[in-house]
Amino acid sequence: MTVPSFSVPSRDVSPGGSALSLRGLVKSFGGKPAVNGISLEVPAGSFYGLVGPNGAGKTTTLSMATGLLRPDAGTAIVLGVDVWSDPLAAKRLMGVLPDGVRLFDRLSGEQLITYSGLLHGLDRRTAAQRTADLLAAFDLAADARTLVVDYSAGMTKKIALAASLVHAPRLLVLDEPFESVDPVSAANIRSILADYVRSGGTVIVSSHVMDLVQRMCDHVAVVAQGRLLAAGTVDEVRAGSTLEDRFVELVGGHGPTEGLSWLHT
Repeated sequence: MTVPSFSVPSRDVSPGGSALSLRGLVKSFGGKPAVNGISLEVPAGSFYGLVGPNGAGKTTTLSMATGLLRPDAGTAIVLGVDVWSDPLAAKRLMGVLPDGVRLFDRLSGEQLITYSGLLHGLDRRTAAQRTADLLAAFDLAADARTLVVDYSAGMTKKIALAASLVHAPRLLVLDEPFESVDPVSAANIRSILADYVRSGGTVIVSSHVMDLVQRMCDHVAVVAQGRLLAAGTVDEVRAGSTLEDRFVELVGGHGPTEGLSWLHT
């Protein structure tokens, strides 16, 4: 089952323009740079993967791009709207699944999605109808009245994703959306997201699973140590290799394993 098509807020964007434009983003914590001058253009209508090792700066970059974390320098533009000059207008255009941000987990799943819809300005009737559609699409209808605090990790991920979709955003920014999700649910989520892109939406997804990104995304960016190492279509970035091999090559290759001889039996 797929998410029904909702009316999307209109905004003039030239064909082939950018859904998200990052220009010189910088962020440091305790004097240590986490993101060091990342500039990136995400084409409207693309399925864009953001990949990198742990600590590469992916989550920090996405947090600055979506208005969750103020950059030390640089700008983030969503469909022509500056995220930090006009955050309310920018956030109306986005659906965000952040990493590590707590939900209102003392609400039921049904209440959480409805509340998200109301916060985004939907009337109660529309919010209720879309909530029912999303609960069915994500196979959560039977648990609609269960408190989110009692959901499994995978169910929590799905309800958070459903809440990010309820207002029919133009851009979806998803940080590790498949983490803790079972294979059947992951396949369903991929189908929902593919339909969303085909209908004109744009998806940015961060993931550590190279095979998934290679199969699912049409564009990809590789980030390491807070810097952008490569960006373009998947074919351009992998340069005739697999995306995983190209990723390992770009970020510095395999680490040493010689010191573990005591593990050999």
